Amino acid sequence: MTRNSGYGILSGMKSITEMTSDEASGIRFVLTDIDDTLTTQGKLSSQAYQALWQLRDAGIKVIPITGRSAGWCDLIAREWPVEGVIGENGAFAFWEEAGMLKSIFHPQAIKNDHPILEQIKAEVFKTIPGIRLAKDQFARLFDIAFDFAEEEPRLSLEAAEHIRSIAVNAGAQAKISSIHVNIWIGHYDKVSMTEQFLSARFAWKAHTDNRQLIFVGDSPNDEPLFAHFPLTAAVATIHRYRSYLQQYPAFVTTKEGGAGFAEIARIVLESVRSVEIKEVV
Repeated sequence: MTRNSGYGILSGMKSITEMTSDEASGIRFVLTDIDDTLTTQGKLSSQAYQALWQLRDAGIKVIPITGRSAGWCDLIAREWPVEGVIGENGAFAFWEEAGMLKSIFHPQAIKNDHPILEQIKAEVFKTIPGIRLAKDQFARLFDIAFDFAEEEPRLSLEAAEHIRSIAVNAGAQAKISSIHVNIWIGHYDKVSMTEQFLSARFAWKAHTDNRQLIFVGDSPNDEPLFAHFPLTAAVATIHRYRSYLQQYPAFVTTKEGGAGFAEIARIVLESVRSVEIKEVV
């Protein structure tokens, strides 16, 4: 059976309660998906938002990594208690520094007016009844996003997989999230921009510093990060996608959405406080 970075069996994630204090106490960065990981039924709960502030106040750097648009990410970087945000599945990173919004763009990111994307869009509209572009498409720079489950009427995961197949067969990249199918041109993903951003912003060293972070996700578009980093977790929402995943995280929470994220935050915070008490003693 295939193992995921030395943690747990691919088809059998460990409960988040099995994370050791040594693993949790070394965490300095919490990387997290947004939709259905931080949010619950489309809303950012007070529980999840409080967890973000508690992590920040404890000195843990939180960085959302999302398929959401550049427009969303501009707001998140400015107004959320985070150290930056990676958007459109790795096309860019935004962060606020000295009262100014700064950015890095992936060198292979190509604007979303590419002819191949137009061909894919036409084919999807022709073959998938009821499909529509995501309402935030106007705020996107590099990808197109089809909404199959954000708004009613919701379409099936089979429809989302059909869209993904059309895109891949046309030579594009495509990922299925819990709500959208994101399609883009260019060889990049969440992992490559995450490492670029961490290195540029925090002098983080790939592989050497991998155990300083945990990634939290919930759906197939999080697979590159589940596969790449040794310490990963998913909120319980991930069970909806078991048949669509090839790479699973090491741990899974007992609760879905923002409540699951709060579970993980609580374990990290308890370990940080435990270390601080030991140092004082």
